[in-house]
Amino acid sequence: MAVRHHIIDRPPSALWAVLDEETLYGKWVVGTSESRRESGTWPETGSAITYTVRLGPKEFTGRTVVRRIDRPHALELEAESGPLGSARISFDIRPWGEKTLVLLDEHPLRGPGGVLHNSLLDIAIQIRHRTMLPRLARLVEAWTSETGARAGTGPGE
Repeated sequence: MAVRHHIIDRPPSALWAVLDEETLYGKWVVGTSESRRESGTWPETGSAITYTVRLGPKEFTGRTVVRRIDRPHALELEAESGPLGSARISFDIRPWGEKTLVLLDEHPLRGPGGVLHNSLLDIAIQIRHRTMLPRLARLVEAWTSETGARAGTGPGE
């Protein structure tokens, strides 16, 4: 399993304001772009978004489904990436003073990643998370500054 943590300099409500916006996933999830709603009301259980996934010169559509939401504490997703299979992505969201501690746990479920899951794959996922979590933090911090969101007034609190 690849578990990584990051502190975001905003309260959980600010993080949820970004997680609630399905069109923002392409801005912080490494390897994806152009995220959009596919079905349901994001991020209710069973709702889904689609996005473009690029691997070198190849491009295909990925899909992420909400498998569990326990607002304001947790969000669990299943990311389906075509020929690569799918992965479980779990966000454990904790207030940390006036900030937010995010623990991200990702591991392959199906397809080649699930079959070939090993410590080398976990290292690759960790490298991806080292880019992804700071991107998410920057987006949360910029998004709340731009929208004027205040602690305790947004979703998740």
